[in-house]
Amino acid sequence: MTTLPVAGTAHVRRAAAGLLQAERRTVASMVLLNAFAAVAGLGGPWLLGRIVDTVAGGGASVGAVDRLAAGILLCTLVQIVLARTALAVGFRFGERTAARVRERFLDRALALPASVAERVPAGDLATRGTADVGAVAATLRDAVPEVLIAAGQALFVIVAVFVLNPLLGAVAVLGLAGIPAATHWYLRRARRAYLEEGAAGSALADEMASTIAGARTVEAFGLRERRVAAAREAITRSLRARLRTLFLRSVLFPAVDVSYVVPVVAVLLVGGVLHVDGRLSLGAVAASALYLRQLAVPLDAILIWLEQLQSSAASFARVEGLVAIPPAVTVPGPPPANDRIEVRDVRYAYDGGRDVLRGVDLTVRPGERLAVVGPSGAGKSTLGRLLAGVDRPRSGTVTVGGVPIADLPADLLRRQVVLVSQEHHVFRDTVRGNLVLAAPDATDDRLRAALTVVGADWVDELPEGLDTPLGGTGLALDGARAQQLALARVVLADPHTVVLDEATALLDPTTARDAERALAAVLHDRTVIAVAHRLQTAHDADRVAVMEAGRLVELGTHDDLVAAGGAYAALWRTWHGG
Repeated sequence: MTTLPVAGTAHVRRAAAGLLQAERRTVASMVLLNAFAAVAGLGGPWLLGRIVDTVAGGGASVGAVDRLAAGILLCTLVQIVLARTALAVGFRFGERTAARVRERFLDRALALPASVAERVPAGDLATRGTADVGAVAATLRDAVPEVLIAAGQALFVIVAVFVLNPLLGAVAVLGLAGIPAATHWYLRRARRAYLEEGAAGSALADEMASTIAGARTVEAFGLRERRVAAAREAITRSLRARLRTLFLRSVLFPAVDVSYVVPVVAVLLVGGVLHVDGRLSLGAVAASALYLRQLAVPLDAILIWLEQLQSSAASFARVEGLVAIPPAVTVPGPPPANDRIEVRDVRYAYDGGRDVLRGVDLTVRPGERLAVVGPSGAGKSTLGRLLAGVDRPRSGTVTVGGVPIADLPADLLRRQVVLVSQEHHVFRDTVRGNLVLAAPDATDDRLRAALTVVGADWVDELPEGLDTPLGGTGLALDGARAQQLALARVVLADPHTVVLDEATALLDPTTARDAERALAAVLHDRTVIAVAHRLQTAHDADRVAVMEAGRLVELGTHDDLVAAGGAYAALWRTWHGG
């Protein structure tokens, strides 16, 4: 398995800045509206301080107090309207940006080289594309606007206290020192903790998915206890990771709650002394205390969302991790001169391990039917993947018409070589939708003809025929029918070379023979390379390539190899019970 990378902090910051830059007008509108709302919010405590001073000074008329009170009401209403408008603008920003993140992730996932996509844990990629992308989207929609608004409000409130009295402002800032200290402690540990939580969640999802997918195998071989033990280990790891993040939150929030009270008490004590000395009015002291109490609201919003932001930052790092995987490389150049496939001194190893192919040399002539046989682990499927351009050799060359197959652009590669393995995929679409992937312009008659070729006459018996939904809440196909659908796509794609990696393995012997004969008839003028586990396929081929321990040890016709009495002859005798 290949572990998907996680983006570094610097990359995450650049990616986040890029998202903000893409919506800079909306972000600017949100910030301006929030600034105006914050200014309007400052009016209430100041006017209340004026009321206190007016009443304390004596001689205040009811009308003057009423006018000041009306001013407080007006400031409150204006603040509410502006803040709600800023929030609405922020939600629009969040939804558009979340859509951009989803689309970018999907583009990157689809651009992954096939060799990478097939080796990453399915649960990890699925979790990043669902839970992680969803967490980022929710944060962009909810947290980012509210945090920006709250940060603006907090800044204006602190400035207002300094304007009233610089000494009280300094006292307030010192009283708030506990919040950055607790936050710093939290942030130093949060990223790693949330990344571990995300990785544990992915591992748990992968463990559950593999167990469910192999439920029949688990039952048949009595693997229940082993799979339960593996699931419990994954659950324990996930629980441990979640408890770690819970511990961080349980320290942060109480420390912050205490820190809210300290600056208010300090300002009241210092302000009281200044008032007694006649250096500060009672209204200024009251307004400062109210501002600091008002400060608790935006700080609460910021700190409540801080946990979500850390979790989402970890999710965003996992989503952006796909950037670190280099896309499939194609080299512009002339198209292949012909359909001749040549393999020269090829060596290949998976993920830096030992070579599974060792110095393989092979020429496949246009229109030839070549069977590749050998014991399990001999390198047959690996050779098929190299011939189809899925993987690149570690050394040596695999070319078609003189051009390296793996360098061909995807659209040209599909016209040259198609790999069909026993692993197949049915998309959540209709039968027609699953087929036209290979031939977008195909008519219904052509689709039915392709299905007939591979023996999939069962489609005509479906209630809605070609329009029958598959997957999800639609019809669930068994392995044999899904494989027939994959083979029908090959017929529709009509490449000059088809690599069949045990492509009929899931079909029963009679259906498999019928499908192979039908494919042979349709592809009679095409090159067919069959990685075979049934030696009857080799018997019908023009030539047979025999693999052992990553080497090509024999090459020839069926009759010649049987007569030679070598490795193929031994396989043939074993196949027939000799």
